[in-house]
Amino acid sequence: MAAALDLPRSVLLALWLALPGDTDRLVAAVQADDEPHRVDAEGEELTLREWVRWLGAPVDEVAAVLPVPGEPVAAPPPVSHDAVEAGECVLLRAGARTLAAVPHVERFGSELEPGHLVTWRAAPVPDWRTAAWAQVGTLEEAERGLRQGLLTATEALVSLGVERWRPDAADAIADVRDGALPERRLPRGVEGQRLRVLSSAARLRGIVALATQDDGGAVNTWQAVQRSTALREVDRGARRAMAAAATYLTRP
Repeated sequence: MAAALDLPRSVLLALWLALPGDTDRLVAAVQADDEPHRVDAEGEELTLREWVRWLGAPVDEVAAVLPVPGEPVAAPPPVSHDAVEAGECVLLRAGARTLAAVPHVERFGSELEPGHLVTWRAAPVPDWRTAAWAQVGTLEEAERGLRQGLLTATEALVSLGVERWRPDAADAIADVRDGALPERRLPRGVEGQRLRVLSSAARLRGIVALATQDDGGAVNTWQAVQRSTALREVDRGARRAMAAAATYLTRP
């Protein structure tokens, strides 16, 4: 059985908020094995189910944001700082309301039995749509970027010298390469192009995560820096593509 590819909580929530569907299925898909999610909506604590019903999903427009330090962030201040710290954020418009929701995750348990407490901090923000459109771009652009990213990632893996990695590295790469999206966690109605982009982006991010665990066959610091830079660029393209696949905006 193929391994399930990893999708950020914000990507899953954005996909579900964009399409008509059952609220209970949305909650189950986004929470997965986490403890029940809570939402801090300006000091009022709600369950994820209560918050989604308050929004009146599906919402009018939604975007997923997957920022890292040093990059522009589509989320407006002060949410942008929290979004970078979390590495993800959901932006949405529901009627006249423009909101941002950032998941804050507390980990507990052991490596073998990890657990997660998730609180979404949701707050009104200025209109974010122009910035999001400029940064995320179109699905067509995302697919082109992913093709180039795959070439770059392949070259980086060759230079890493997989045979010199820990013994299970090749198996881990194969699991990512052959991995599949977690279909039960995806809403019905997601178009084929979005699914292709999500799948390719998740694979690339998984490969980058594996590659950055080891310095491979670097002979000197310059080689290590060059490879690290290439992998960061691949991850940037994969994050942008994943965000594009989870973003539903009216064209400006």
